[in-house]
Amino acid sequence: MSNTTAASTRTLFTLTWVPEFARGLVRDMRVRWALEEAGLDYQVKLVDFDEKQLAPYRSMQPFAQVPAYQDGALVLFESGAIVHHIAARTAALMPDDEAGRAMTLSWMFAALNSVEPAVMMLCDVDLFNASASWAEARRPALVQQVQTRLADLERALGQRDYLLDRFTAADILMASVLNNLRHTPLVAEYPSLHAYHQRCVKRPAALRALASQMALYEQPVTSE
Repeated sequence: MSNTTAASTRTLFTLTWVPEFARGLVRDMRVRWALEEAGLDYQVKLVDFDEKQLAPYRSMQPFAQVPAYQDGALVLFESGAIVHHIAARTAALMPDDEAGRAMTLSWMFAALNSVEPAVMMLCDVDLFNASASWAEARRPALVQQVQTRLADLERALGQRDYLLDRFTAADILMASVLNNLRHTPLVAEYPSLHAYHQRCVKRPAALRALASQMALYEQPVTSE
């Protein structure tokens, strides 16, 4: 679906610009992906680094982060909560049965609470503190923590294509978390998990979401 529809009541708020290493990883990507899977139109409004610190934006996002999301009168923050809000309203992202919905939610929490913290601690060292005096000594322990989580995840995945018996919102969050390891070979060390990750991120809706996010950062080509 197009991500710019004037009549849409759904508005996604994200940053005007991010450095190259963050492109494709900004968490509005998760919301875009969910909207694309659900076939829902939405529009994007951009905020810059100064604007997100001001009261109008903080009234939507108390921590001055992105994304924020508005659906009619409803305003939400936190990418996981927004994805869940979207998923709960479409069979495309959430099973109809109570047990399936509960397991989807369990895996959504697992992505954000069990896997993402270890991943982001490693990213903090690699992307923001690589030159710090303590980084070299700290990194091996962080890699080991990530490897433990990835091994657990691969074991739980087993032979399934997705975390449940079908694609759900949980896969959006888990694949998005694994995307943060793209600067490392860690996911590729686990063949079944690597195949799962590739299966998720190559879905047409994921590719559309990525293209729409990356389009924000394209600079116009100027001729000499």
